[in-house]
Amino acid sequence: MWSSAVGGMVTLTLSRLAAPLVAEAPRADQGPRIGVLTFIPTTKAFQEEFRQGLREHGDVEGQHSVVEGRSAAGSIARAPPLARELVRLKVGVIVAACTPAVHAAKNATQTIPIVMAPAGDPVATGLVPRRARPGGNITGCSQRAAELSGQRLALLRALVPGLARIGLLIQGTDPWEKALVEESQAAAARVGLQLHVARVARPEALEAALAAITEERAGAVVVPGSLPVPVRQVAPLAVRSRFPSLSTLKDFADSGGLMSYGANLPESQRRAAGHVARILKGAKAADLPGERPTQFELVINLKTAQALGITMPPSLLFQADRVIQ
Repeated sequence: MWSSAVGGMVTLTLSRLAAPLVAEAPRADQGPRIGVLTFIPTTKAFQEEFRQGLREHGDVEGQHSVVEGRSAAGSIARAPPLARELVRLKVGVIVAACTPAVHAAKNATQTIPIVMAPAGDPVATGLVPRRARPGGNITGCSQRAAELSGQRLALLRALVPGLARIGLLIQGTDPWEKALVEESQAAAARVGLQLHVARVARPEALEAALAAITEERAGAVVVPGSLPVPVRQVAPLAVRSRFPSLSTLKDFADSGGLMSYGANLPESQRRAAGHVARILKGAKAADLPGERPTQFELVINLKTAQALGITMPPSLLFQADRVIQ
């Protein structure tokens, strides 16, 4: 629940998804509304980094803003109606996290500015024609999750001697997953790995997907952050399946998964807050260049490695930005 005051300036509220919507304009004493649409449930860390970003930019010169939060909880079908809710609430800007949320917001409005926080490659997924000057109502931060596929496979190969087969879980309808699968297939082919893709279309399909990868004799599995199941719930199942596993989100390693490697999401969320502040001060989304992450994190859960009977190579521990003992 986003329900805490931030610096006396920003009130964050998360309405119940089933509650009736009353489309009311902001009161004169409220200032602008900021809509936040996430594809997967937000963590406390996500919320706090976004709030910190708003604080760093003075919350639009100290005006009192209201943030309306909505989460599609990993459901592609739920994202469009939630985006339309935010439009009817007359928000001044929509912050959308993950590609399906950005697409839903784009389809809901061509006039309200949309800030990615973050999403997959916005050019490859058809969100914007170019990064430097997006030209429409969408700007913000991309994640480079697909582009890091080769590095993730290299980390797993360093961990598992003789690794020949690797599994990749996908949601199946997320637009950015096409690039993820293509990049992963190309990276696997370059080093002689066989890639087995398993779809997790619904939360209840997760265990079957892991079983399918097991049947393919995969020696490790990659867990993206776009699944309809939060990665913190995937982590214990991956451990139970005895899989060496690596996710794009550090919440995975924090929740008992073996490793995570990806962009520093707090950095992206603070940058997104900066875009929001500039837009509410009068800047046009069309003129704000899209940004790519510059910081990446490798997190290793040494406790999980020990539980799986894995000896972590010193080279990986040396590369790690954080080791969970």
